[in-house]
Amino acid sequence: MLTIANVGDSRAVISKNGVAKQLSVDHEPASERESIENRGGFVSNFPRDVARVDGQLAVARAFGGKSLKKHLTSEPDVRIETIDDDTDLIILASDGLWKAMSNQEAVDSIKSIKDARFAAKHLTEEAVKRNSKDDISIIVVKF
Repeated sequence: MLTIANVGDSRAVISKNGVAKQLSVDHEPASERESIENRGGFVSNFPRDVARVDGQLAVARAFGGKSLKKHLTSEPDVRIETIDDDTDLIILASDGLWKAMSNQEAVDSIKSIKDARFAAKHLTEEAVKRNSKDDISIIVVKF
């Protein structure tokens, strides 16, 4: 069994028999607007920018951010997934990858690469090549 707990703008994706399945929720302010507003905060949407909590933070759930604590939650989204013989790999990555590639594109891009470290490097290079402007941190686990 694999337990994924997620807070922030990273994502976990598992591949089973080559099919990508998202295991975590992207905690974006626009999708959690109601809970942010219920805590007294607001979500801004300025042109050519991402939605932000109180005009500052681009995630709806986070650790830290003392000045925003009362408007956020650090309650993780938790999912449990069975690891079995059909499991190929898991990708854990920040939004710099996911803004440049879909879940399935990322899986397809590395499914034939045996070395997990090289697979993560390949995904990083691909996100940069696709002009990702966000942070890019990637871990690949191969089974």
